[in-house]
Amino acid sequence: MAIIKHIKSRNANYSDALEYLLFQHNEKTGKPVLDDSGRKILREEFYMDGLNCDPMSFDKECERTNQFFHKNQKRGDIKSHHYIISFDPADATECGLTGEKAQALCLEFARKNFPGYQALVVTHTDGHNGSGNIHTHIVINSVRKYAVDRQDYMDKPHEQEAGYKHRSTNKLLDHLKHEVMDMCNREGLHQVDLLSPAPSKMTRGEYWVKTHGQDELDKVNTKIRAAGLKPASTVFQTQKQYLRDAIDECSQLSGSFDEFQSLLLDRFNISVIEKRGSYRYLHPDRDRRISAESLGANYGKDFLEQVFQNHENRKDLSHESTHKSKSVSNVDYHTDPFVIFYIKSELRLVTDLQTNVKAMQNQAYARKVKISNLQQMANTLIYIQDHGYDTREDLEHQTSDILSKMEGAQKQLSDLTSKMKTLNSQIHYTGQYFASKSVYAEFLKSRNKKKFRQEHFSDIRSYEEARDWLKAFYPDGKMLSMKTLKSQKSELQESIDAQKSVVKQFRDYHKELEIAGANVDAILGMEEPFVHNSHEQPAQTEKSKINTQHKKKEDKTL
Repeated sequence: MAIIKHIKSRNANYSDALEYLLFQHNEKTGKPVLDDSGRKILREEFYMDGLNCDPMSFDKECERTNQFFHKNQKRGDIKSHHYIISFDPADATECGLTGEKAQALCLEFARKNFPGYQALVVTHTDGHNGSGNIHTHIVINSVRKYAVDRQDYMDKPHEQEAGYKHRSTNKLLDHLKHEVMDMCNREGLHQVDLLSPAPSKMTRGEYWVKTHGQDELDKVNTKIRAAGLKPASTVFQTQKQYLRDAIDECSQLSGSFDEFQSLLLDRFNISVIEKRGSYRYLHPDRDRRISAESLGANYGKDFLEQVFQNHENRKDLSHESTHKSKSVSNVDYHTDPFVIFYIKSELRLVTDLQTNVKAMQNQAYARKVKISNLQQMANTLIYIQDHGYDTREDLEHQTSDILSKMEGAQKQLSDLTSKMKTLNSQIHYTGQYFASKSVYAEFLKSRNKKKFRQEHFSDIRSYEEARDWLKAFYPDGKMLSMKTLKSQKSELQESIDAQKSVVKQFRDYHKELEIAGANVDAILGMEEPFVHNSHEQPAQTEKSKINTQHKKKEDKTL
């Protein structure tokens, strides 16, 4: 999927932008990478063009434009805007995207959406942290150099006139997201709906806080290990991620906002209030609240209220199923696991107090954990009674069976994904074939083919590449139309989405069974935990029966 990011800069030195785009930089420190002689190192592969300016004199030309219109003279003025279009890494391997093609696409994108501005358009193929995703930087001077026709996305007076400053409004950003999606769909590249709010949102600032925090934690842990000790934590967690994890856990156990509010405060010392139709969260180490919008769509009022409502509906169904247990006793959960999926369990692992450092240090917290453990033990006994597991062996057999079905579902998903990869290649080369077909026809008619090929080398090469691929793919020469291919892609995507849902259901159910097994081990005081994965054989289970008398005894103890 391609995404577009926007960054504002108040740096009056336009040379810094040019230097960053041309030379290699350390991604953590932001400083240029130097060779043994102390000289800057050019990036290994990049493509650069300038709009309304020479790219190598972009800095000087922007300064002259600012002086001519008497703009950007103050320190706090926004001097430039930086837009980054990042393509999906799979586009290079599955859809034939190259740095040269990405540069051509984004150059046309910049001409269409930033008319009249001086702009640098530079494509890199290295990707962030060596990820290899192709991405293009579009850096524009904040002052428009030439007047242009007014466009629908312009909502500021005189915005189309020369000398007026660029405004990155919500309307413009939505327009640019539309343009990126249209571009990717037209070229057969991976794409998602950029206009839908992200379920979990991580800003650029939070990303760098996490990166630097992880580096510092790694340094501290190195010293701890050198002293022969074991680090308490190996993964750095931002305050926002702490909130997300806490909200995810508590929202799954809540049937109303009041329950959610109490759980957050009791378990994580997080305060949540509703203000102006939105949830606001207070981290234990902060004085100011964090809005739900900054965490992502899955942490806002609308989404969570729907979660609470679904849980209430499940509770009602659960009560109803309890009253009608005689009528549904003939349901075989072992052969039809999706019956269980209809009412999801809320089992959680029993906490081992002997290895819980926080519980050792804080008696109040230890008491809370003990109470929670008793609740989970009771829930586990109810769970195995409701689902008819008479012995540990039954529970283990069901877990193994669901694991096998989950692996089968994952294989089907892998097959569908492979088909989608092939279909994307068909779409890509079919579009490439027809896009360059007319140029190749002119090439065949030309008298001086050598000169024509030199002048249209890229288009001719694209045609020949697409023609050879399609000839190998369609031995009979009968190509499918682009309309048919896109229709097949739409149907295949629906199948993939449905299969992903099946895999997720099996995964959730398998996890639920593993938790139930581990909790049974804790109740019976067994040494070896009842947990296994796809690479290990199930652990040998105790043959003793979990009979009704034992369960009643445990219930009375609880």
